[in-house]
Amino acid sequence: MTGQELQQLIINKWGYSYDAQVVRIKDKIYFQVMWKYLEQASFHYTQAEYMANLEQIAQYLTSWGVVSQVIEGITDTKSKPRLGKAVSISLNLGERASEWILDN
Repeated sequence: MTGQELQQLIINKWGYSYDAQVVRIKDKIYFQVMWKYLEQASFHYTQAEYMANLEQIAQYLTSWGVVSQVIEGITDTKSKPRLGKAVSISLNLGERASEWILDN
């Protein structure tokens, strides 16, 4: 998956280029689609920064082997990103999870 493919997946679902991130909450990793989007005047990234962020996320998802989980999660969700509420997709990293979840 590329950053551009990830952006298109998000646009196809919700009609806007929503921001995305990968976060760790307790002992789980989530892909999150945030409520701010590129087409907003107050968006915090330039288009180049937005695309670089999505490209980095897409590289993580690809290297972890969870692209299909993200595609399925976005396709199947009935939720929509809204102010203060991201759409969260839990990622199952399998046996490799311990490589990415380190104690701080």
